[in-house]
Amino acid sequence: MSIQDPIDLPTSDKGFMVGYLEALSLVERLHRLLLDVIKDEFERVGVLEINAVQALLLFNIGDNEVTAGELKTRGYYQGSNVSYNLKKLVEMGYMHHERCEIDRRSVRVRLTEKGRHIRDVVSELFGRHADGLEHKGVLGKDGIAEITESLKRMERYWSDQIRYIY
Repeated sequence: MSIQDPIDLPTSDKGFMVGYLEALSLVERLHRLLLDVIKDEFERVGVLEINAVQALLLFNIGDNEVTAGELKTRGYYQGSNVSYNLKKLVEMGYMHHERCEIDRRSVRVRLTEKGRHIRDVVSELFGRHADGLEHKGVLGKDGIAEITESLKRMERYWSDQIRYIY
């Protein structure tokens, strides 16, 4: 399925379908571009031992103590191997890990000082991007709010589709 050749659905407005496929393609490209931007920032500051997915994982964990299951439940990292990345981050000293007292199979993780430094680098990068988008007139507060609300509605719709399957 491509945006150039939308599939024919008898009840679907072809114009809407083209727009929908273009939006899907854009979300995919934006995600890959976000990872590239993070990778570029880490190369610029000389942090080469972790990848962009791991850096984003550290950013999203922040000051919380979580399990891999909680990260998946919150909707992060569906497509990546969370357990593998957490294990690597622990081995490299970016995270502490501790077995749960109640369920010994479960491991809770939190950032070390080294991990908090990476989180701060990503946070500063995102802060510069937010300032740049707003100050250069690329996107204002209303625009970002509208995009966010639209994406949330799409997320809810997709989540509902998954729930109906089971």
